[in-house]
Amino acid sequence: MSVRLVSRFTRAERLLHWVNAVGFLLLLGTGLILYLPSLSVLVQRRPLIKDIHFWGGIGWLASLVLVVALTDPRGFLRTFREVDGFDRDDLRWLRGRRPAPQGRFNAGQKINTALTGAFTILFFASGMLLWLGERDTRYRFASTVILHDGLMFAAFFLLVGHLYLALIHPATRHALRGMTLGTVREDWAETHHAKWKPQ
Repeated sequence: MSVRLVSRFTRAERLLHWVNAVGFLLLLGTGLILYLPSLSVLVQRRPLIKDIHFWGGIGWLASLVLVVALTDPRGFLRTFREVDGFDRDDLRWLRGRRPAPQGRFNAGQKINTALTGAFTILFFASGMLLWLGERDTRYRFASTVILHDGLMFAAFFLLVGHLYLALIHPATRHALRGMTLGTVREDWAETHHAKWKPQ
């Protein structure tokens, strides 16, 4: 019996996801080198790593804006509306109550998207203040380093959870196919996203 596949993510949505992932991993890697003394000693190129980290952050944000603006702005607006809307089923899903049918995005994915967006803005703002503070003491605030480092820890644990669900957890592992190839099995979609009606 053949398995029917349904389209879950557009090329533009997948491109945005992977541009975000690559940029974030670059910044996480360079940030950890700057943060951990043992890695700093091992690499021994702190000024170069700082430059890669800063300009990588600028490039990361610029790339995200360009993907949204140049591929499918209307499609991203529709996706934003899907992610932004919470209903009673989402609240029941978060409490672990069944049945709690979900749309194309479940409540956890909606929260993850909101946190990712908030972290991106806060990373950029605190990173710019750190960069400016090295050049002008008027931009130096003690809380900026704490915020930037705290965001790194929170984002790291969010990434670990995301990778666990995408790569290891049997019930959700199939979702990775949607983010790589754009399609998922129809039976999987009906089980995990019952309120979503694929086009």
